Amino acid sequence: MATTTPSAIFTTRALGSSGLQLSPIGYGAWAIGGGNWEFAWGAQDDNESLRTIECALDRGINWIDTAAIYGLGHSEEVVGKALRHRAQKPLVFTKCSMRWHADRSIWRSLQRASLEEEVENSLRRLGVDTIDLYQIHWPNPEEEIEEGWETLARFQEQGKVRYIGVSNFTVEQMKRAQKIAPITSLQPPYSLLRRAIETEILPFCLENNIGVINYSPMLSGLLTGKMTAERIRNLPEDDWRKRNPSFQSPLLERNLALVELLREIGHEHGVEPGVVAIAWTLRHPAITAAIVGARRPDQVDGVIPAATFRLTDAEAARIEGWLAEHP
Repeated sequence: MATTTPSAIFTTRALGSSGLQLSPIGYGAWAIGGGNWEFAWGAQDDNESLRTIECALDRGINWIDTAAIYGLGHSEEVVGKALRHRAQKPLVFTKCSMRWHADRSIWRSLQRASLEEEVENSLRRLGVDTIDLYQIHWPNPEEEIEEGWETLARFQEQGKVRYIGVSNFTVEQMKRAQKIAPITSLQPPYSLLRRAIETEILPFCLENNIGVINYSPMLSGLLTGKMTAERIRNLPEDDWRKRNPSFQSPLLERNLALVELLREIGHEHGVEPGVVAIAWTLRHPAITAAIVGARRPDQVDGVIPAATFRLTDAEAARIEGWLAEHP
């Protein structure tokens, strides 16, 4: 069973009603799945991925979030390889519901038989006996939510998974699941540029003691301070971000202007813009911890201060003022 103690001194946070104590940031393994699939980030060197995971764990991150679909199973395989010879294991979270055909096209299912195949495949690829948190990746097909959630609850009873959560669910979809079994956590997108969950979803999670681990706190690299219009033009053709409106005019120019404000604030503390962006999400009382992706060890070193850095009220107000002026 995975340990819940980080190797560095971070103040951990309890994930909902579970016994899991998380470092404020976790390692996100989406991009290390590699290229040649619908939501790829371009090709990735597996040896560099392994070094990056080692770096993240050595710096005190105590949980990894991946999914079966990332790289069509490849991300889970890389994570499993990274953990094989590590004495102190991190918590391992993964997700189900998105599957693929031989031609690498994606299909979706929450039917019991499909999920039974998925959990066994994930256990094998990760090389673990139990998955610490198993999540429905998307509520799709929606009419299968109840069957899917019943199946995850059965996996928990069988000891294949310790806790069960959902990702990208609405309040109404979470209420449907709650009638069957408790929800440990929700994984939604949340960043300075994606705030839709503040209105209903985050208050609901607070009221129901559902932990929240937000993904894309730096909007998939856009808020790191490393992104430029030229770099976006030169992204690999199979990098999904080339098709994302936030990475294209006219939104791109406004978003990069926001990065300059984050850079100013970060400069006063010796941290990068991405750290400020992550810290902003961690201010919300409903957020347990943030998923932070990295493909190289130096990227880990750049964002690790987000585990301890906190914005002042004045700095947060300055950001809110800018956003109000640049809707």
